[in-house]
Amino acid sequence: MPAMRMRVKTRFNLRLTGGILALLVLSGALLGGSVLQANSIQERARRFTRPVEFDFTRWTLDALWGKWEMLSVGGERFLPLDERAAVVEDYLSAVEESRKAETYLQEALSNPEEALNERTLQELRSHFQAATTQKETLAPWAEVVLESQVSAILYRNGLTLGGQPIPPVSFHLTRPPQALIVSPREVIRQEADISLQPRLSPDAVQNLETEVEKALNVSALVVRTGGIGVYPTMVLESTDLNWVCEVVSHEWTHNYLDWHPLGVGYGASPEMRTINETVATISGQENGALVIKTYYPERVPPPSPPPPASEEQETAPPAFDFQREMHHTRVVTDRLLAEGQVERAEWYMEVRRRFFWAQGYHLRKLNQAYFAFYGAYAAAPEGAAGEDPVGAAVRLMRKKSPSVGAFVRRMAWVASWRQLQTMAGDGP
Repeated sequence: MPAMRMRVKTRFNLRLTGGILALLVLSGALLGGSVLQANSIQERARRFTRPVEFDFTRWTLDALWGKWEMLSVGGERFLPLDERAAVVEDYLSAVEESRKAETYLQEALSNPEEALNERTLQELRSHFQAATTQKETLAPWAEVVLESQVSAILYRNGLTLGGQPIPPVSFHLTRPPQALIVSPREVIRQEADISLQPRLSPDAVQNLETEVEKALNVSALVVRTGGIGVYPTMVLESTDLNWVCEVVSHEWTHNYLDWHPLGVGYGASPEMRTINETVATISGQENGALVIKTYYPERVPPPSPPPPASEEQETAPPAFDFQREMHHTRVVTDRLLAEGQVERAEWYMEVRRRFFWAQGYHLRKLNQAYFAFYGAYAAAPEGAAGEDPVGAAVRLMRKKSPSVGAFVRRMAWVASWRQLQTMAGDGP
């Protein structure tokens, strides 16, 4: 699941005093883009979401308090250099153990064929509680270590000022909110992005989507998010360190862009949103991979296997390629919608969803809202973006840049899709 950018952003000014980072909260939530009108799709959809919307204020205050506690004890400087990577590995092991303990307990409580005695159940509960406590104890230390390591990579790539990333890398491992994405049925375009509580039941999610679609005649989808660029940023708790480092770098890039024209114009148009997300994705992938290579070399993914010999290639059926098939689905859907065949496009997307399901990709829904959300992440040539030229222009700018740092610094000053076209050589 890609990391996610929010229309509502929380910004903070930060400074260094005597080598200790002080967090000063200077402003609340700001709207990225034009002020929402009372009759907008976003506001109309909120009639259904208000009881289950996510409380960013409370989450941010709790996260800042945790960061302040770590700063008060010296953060990662308290840990010897040769033990920092081990702390992160210990945290990942604790996350895995906590998940296993939760699974064992849930299965024991719901098994219809074997009722366990109370003593055994209590042992499972105790084990789950102990594993959860261990995970929560290690999480702040893992966070400060990774913040330091990501900062060092950003320095190496020239994305710092006076040796420090601005803003400083700061994130919290958590369960980010889900998001209700709304698109018109006639065209793929994100019209609403509303953050919801992270633990909504599947039934509640489905009922909400149905209510919004029927009342507003739109396409709706609730998606799970991997990260959100508030400050400190939210990053989904995971045992996949490669993914965590990528998301931390991705969300920091959004924080960096917030202070430049590209980030300020995030919500100005669908093209600007795609530029933002694609720049952050490329930055996250490259900086995250360098963190792994530098500090956790044993976790570097193995190289891709060589292509099969020509004779084998002729006889073996082609492997299923999710990105290529999703690209094809988006292209056909766009064409049908452009022809005004809305119902046929929706029928086609459902047929394709069942096809993906049969291939092992269990998509809950595939509709206009799905493409409106995932199509903004266009770092790869194929995928949910279809033939949208925005992603291709951003990728071309990366090829023209000597490093990922130079690429991010240059793209930060893009203020419009027309400007990017000119920079890439495609504009007037």
